[in-house]
Amino acid sequence: MTVSVMIVDDHPIWRDGVARDLAEHGFDVRATAADGEAALRIARTVRPDVVLMDLNLGETSGVVAARSITGELPGTRVLVLSASGDHSDVLEAVKAGASGYLVKSASVAELVDAVHRTAGGDPVFTAGLAGMVLGEYRRMADAPADGDPPPRLTERETDVLRLVAKGLTAKQIADRLVISHRTVENHVQSTLRKLQLHNRVELARYAIEHGLDRDED
Repeated sequence: MTVSVMIVDDHPIWRDGVARDLAEHGFDVRATAADGEAALRIARTVRPDVVLMDLNLGETSGVVAARSITGELPGTRVLVLSASGDHSDVLEAVKAGASGYLVKSASVAELVDAVHRTAGGDPVFTAGLAGMVLGEYRRMADAPADGDPPPRLTERETDVLRLVAKGLTAKQIADRLVISHRTVENHVQSTLRKLQLHNRVELARYAIEHGLDRDED
């Protein structure tokens, strides 16, 4: 199945170059946009699988646009493609609903792989950034907040969630549990619905906050 993509960047040469590279690798580049406001408006119409989003977009930032797109279009995932590798920018993007974060120094091969994986539901980060995000979630988990008891998950959903928290991909989870990739996806989607979350990054955060990233005794 062809992955549809939309590219949002305020630099036309960069934007057009990324669009050309992805089209040459078989992606359906449905649209481009130069700012966050246009990104949301166009995304509502073209409904891409993945939005490649820069952060510095003028009045409507990439963070604001990512939050709006992921909030309104649950079938669309946002992969940030930014020149900044600053930890605060990464965390803000993730909190806004981005499924991953890639720096612009990534190669075309890395970009192609990241878009495919994002479309498939995997969180994708430039090397070193994933550990930082999970580490921040673990730090936040040290101060648990009061609230309603979590929804009841099945034993298998809990097994899958525990491995998501450890940073494993869907394929790695399938291999570890000796089940099919599709079964893993079904458990992930069921868990997302039960917990009212949007993507695997939020799922990993939930699991860490509930101690599921730690090995059982």
